[in-house]
Amino acid sequence: MIWFGFFVGFLLLAYYLFRRLDSFSTADWGSRKVNRIVGFISLFCRYLHRFQFDLLPLPEKGSALVASNHISGLDPFLLIAASPRPLRFLIAREEYERFGFNWLFRLAKCIPVDREARPERALRDALTALEQGDVVAVFPHGGIQVDPDTPPKLKGGVVFLAQKANCTIFPVRVDDVRGAGHTALALFIPSSSSLKTYPPLDCRGLEHGDCLTRLSSVIDSKKVTENRPK
Repeated sequence: MIWFGFFVGFLLLAYYLFRRLDSFSTADWGSRKVNRIVGFISLFCRYLHRFQFDLLPLPEKGSALVASNHISGLDPFLLIAASPRPLRFLIAREEYERFGFNWLFRLAKCIPVDREARPERALRDALTALEQGDVVAVFPHGGIQVDPDTPPKLKGGVVFLAQKANCTIFPVRVDDVRGAGHTALALFIPSSSSLKTYPPLDCRGLEHGDCLTRLSSVIDSKKVTENRPK
């Protein structure tokens, strides 16, 4: 009977926590179901990955672009946990269709990119989302950065979207992920992850290449150890 009491107590506690998960979400994603998932993601990042971050300085409403370096499959979850608004990610089609995660990507209204077929379609969908006032998150390196010392060249789609939609880019940098270089595996390797935000980048009046260079100088910069969050 004692063990049965513990079991019932555990179930009640789990049910209570489940009911309160949405209170841990940093943004309102439009439904309690999604907010609970985001709340779980926030707790997951906070406790398993000891996540230290600056809240993304996004406007309260209106379109915006979030641009981040990309070192692991954990990165989108860290961005979600640090965002005060829902994010719509541009994501490679093969990752979008990954078994076990597709339902989550659909629920979050991610935008799949067919890199080998019609990548321009994803840009059109992202532009539509921005015109509707959404926040679109992109990883302009185009894939996970395997070598931390030699980041791949940034792709120009992020600047195209910013200039076409007349919106601001909010650069961020993710660091200290132990599972760096991995996708799904990175989610389950405990770490002391961090996210740093930088001043918004307005590409209006700038040449395409100049804006891309300025963005690269921020998100490709090496992390300064002395500034590591405690």
